[in-house]
Amino acid sequence: MKDTTNLGGDQAVIEAKGLNLVFQTADGPVHALKDVNLTVNRGEFVSFIGPSGCGKTTFLRAIAALETPTGGTLTVNGMTPDAARQARAYGYVFQAAGLYPWRTIAGNIKLPLEIMGFSRDEQDSRVARVLDLVELAGFGKKYPWQLSGGMQQRASIARALAFDADILLMDEPFGALDEIVRDRLNEEVLKLWARTGKTIGFVTHSIPEAVYLSTKIVVMSPRPGRITDVIDSPLPKERPLDIRDSRAFIEIAHRVREGLRAGHSDE
Repeated sequence: MKDTTNLGGDQAVIEAKGLNLVFQTADGPVHALKDVNLTVNRGEFVSFIGPSGCGKTTFLRAIAALETPTGGTLTVNGMTPDAARQARAYGYVFQAAGLYPWRTIAGNIKLPLEIMGFSRDEQDSRVARVLDLVELAGFGKKYPWQLSGGMQQRASIARALAFDADILLMDEPFGALDEIVRDRLNEEVLKLWARTGKTIGFVTHSIPEAVYLSTKIVVMSPRPGRITDVIDSPLPKERPLDIRDSRAFIEIAHRVREGLRAGHSDE
């Protein structure tokens, strides 16, 4: 198999070398990640795609120090994932918005800022800024149940952005939304990425979503999770939705599909 490491020099923010992660279960060991080699450079939008159980969420969780690798090395901004967590290097957006129903939208966004000890004035200014970033200005006093699913997920993104981490990790944040809302949020995430310049790691099951959003697409195989292909996208940074009808888009989608098939054939 080809070497899937992209050498990023001093611009690398996430580096995995020979990464392995084995879960010990009552039914025996489960090899979630096997010999994963990957470099994510500053400012890239990297999507991870593969079938259920391929380790893409496990890899994202390992970056966030929510899972502990059992072999190889993994660094975030040149530090261990745990040190990067303590340095507030990343924000994390889960599959479900995870907003507390008894807190307002502004109150939910403030929560990590309160824990981190920001002053009240700084909390208020940061909340106002990120609400504007995700196009929810004016909704800070609403409660989660008063917002649509798509708006709740935007609030979750705002919460992850509130302490201004350089890296944003997103674990299939739009998977439960209908296609129309998903398209709109895909557009908004691209605008957000362009405005902030953050490095984004994005887990998805959707080939069109991965191709539309990413500068780099990481294709993963079924368990044990391995990287079967890394695709650097030739698409321009400005991407209207109708770019999905272009020849370049269709060719990338075809390569992703072939990578997914190759992963299955290697089982």
